[in-house]
Amino acid sequence: MELILREDVQNLGFKDDIVNVKNGFGRNFLIPKGLASLATPSARKVLAENLKQRAHKEKKIVDAANKTAEALKGLELKIKAKTGAGDKLFGSVTTIDLAAALEKEGQAIDKKYISINGGAVKRTGPYNAQIRLHREVIFDFPFEVIADKK
Repeated sequence: MELILREDVQNLGFKDDIVNVKNGFGRNFLIPKGLASLATPSARKVLAENLKQRAHKEKKIVDAANKTAEALKGLELKIKAKTGAGDKLFGSVTTIDLAAALEKEGQAIDKKYISINGGAVKRTGPYNAQIRLHREVIFDFPFEVIADKK
């Protein structure tokens, strides 16, 4: 079943992509939730026209995303977390914590666009996260989790 995505869907595609999915996934999940619509010939023509009109606007958005990536390159982030014996954390550091720390530094990035390599962080030390600022701009962001000395 061919569908046109209306929104970004994790592990499937980005908005306005034409994707091939199994019939049940499309009929029972994507279409009822408003995440996709059928890729009929008329819908494809409308999509092509919309993409053509949006092409020059897209360049400005990509430039803004690249500018944000440059600002993030100069940022050195250390997240404080409570630790137990050794370097093990009480709880974990997740994308929510990373998004909050970035917002304190003046870079508001939604947590759904951040993915920490290896999932949640459970020990102190240096880590990497991928930040998707745009479908064409994905940035590897290094950060460090340190022990809170309280």
